[in-house]
Amino acid sequence: MANPTITQLAADLAAGHTTSRTLTEEALARIEDPKGEGKRAFVKVWRDQAMAAAQASDTLRKAGMVPSPLAGIPVSIKNLCDVAGETTLSGSRALDDAKPATADAPVVARLRAAGAVIVGSTNMSEFAFSGVGFNPHYGTPGNPADRTRVPGGSSAGAAVSVADRMAVAALGTDTGGSVRIPAAVCGLVGFKPTARRVPIDGVIPLSTSLDSIGPLANSVEDCAIVDAVFAAEAISVPAAAPLAGLRFAIPKHFVMDELDPTVAKAFERACKALAAKGVKIEEIDLAELNELPVINAKGGFAASEAYAWHRELIARRGNDYDPFVHPRIMRGKDMTAADYIELLARRADLCRRVSAITSNYDAVIMPTCAIVAPTLAEVSTSDGFTKKNMLLLRNTTVGNFLDRCGISLPCHAAGELPVGFMLMGEAMADRRLLAMARSVAPVVAGR
Repeated sequence: MANPTITQLAADLAAGHTTSRTLTEEALARIEDPKGEGKRAFVKVWRDQAMAAAQASDTLRKAGMVPSPLAGIPVSIKNLCDVAGETTLSGSRALDDAKPATADAPVVARLRAAGAVIVGSTNMSEFAFSGVGFNPHYGTPGNPADRTRVPGGSSAGAAVSVADRMAVAALGTDTGGSVRIPAAVCGLVGFKPTARRVPIDGVIPLSTSLDSIGPLANSVEDCAIVDAVFAAEAISVPAAAPLAGLRFAIPKHFVMDELDPTVAKAFERACKALAAKGVKIEEIDLAELNELPVINAKGGFAASEAYAWHRELIARRGNDYDPFVHPRIMRGKDMTAADYIELLARRADLCRRVSAITSNYDAVIMPTCAIVAPTLAEVSTSDGFTKKNMLLLRNTTVGNFLDRCGISLPCHAAGELPVGFMLMGEAMADRRLLAMARSVAPVVAGR
């Protein structure tokens, strides 16, 4: 049985077939199950608050007050979001002496206003600085498809919470792929909006130039609902776009290199299925993407902007950092103001040149990740971690650097490890991308 969607549960709640209290009790029971991944998927669980919110939701519903389709639905939030009265840890031990937040982050406040029941704060790569999902402080939740494998990151607990039905949807962040990667390798849908649409205030930053906040969920429709809440937009699910006549581009360069055989097979199968529905798929010579490693050779926005935020904390608590994360932040120490100004200019230039080519297509498509989820053993050494992390992040980082929206859809067949099929739209074309994804998702689903 597929996990229930927001739309299905909202209908059940409206019909009186279930209650928020029941849904929340079931979610909390899965979190607390000693045989499950709850202990590793969550850093904090707010049982009492969640049950109180669920009870309030049921009472309001009886009075005819239902603020959104999310009303009464259990959701999780990533451990870098401020929650009033709580210390924001960002998956680290180095912030355990920080003062509690004085207010909810806007995205958290918007979830509450929509009536969502927040069950807890999910585990993540420390300070969101990896695509692997490994965490030495709070444990690493096992991938739902194979518990010996990582869940992808940095929104690791977010993905596991949804896949294991500890939440119906999750708040994740995406700086280089941290929503789309765990969605891809855990078999979920993950949506990265155009960054400027959703405020990042009250969220511990990795890179203020690249950070975006998006949902992980069980369907494109669910992602559209949660994204609208995050962006404080009117909640509506865009109509599915007709497939016949859509034009998708596959870049020949950069994103199609070193594909795992499982990934290559699933992506090729998905493309053939779309072509059979009338989608025109064209390989394009987008050699501009080969410039990305050179542009970011000194560490890019993530290293420079992370170091600016972390330098005082590292001076005080550096020994408490994840040894795989600390050196990546420290690369920013050697970047000069001139390096940063040059980076800004080169980003703007590349965005213009690539958009001039890709705007002629409805979307750019590629595998979300070049590889399937690595095993915990494969990322246990520094060299193994670095190699797998780069391959997990490579394709998704393109969308962040180019300031685009993107969505990862499951495209693996039964018995295969999860693989993501990614659509990348132009900046601010989010609703158009979601409309296309609604039509693409059932076609590429290998099952």
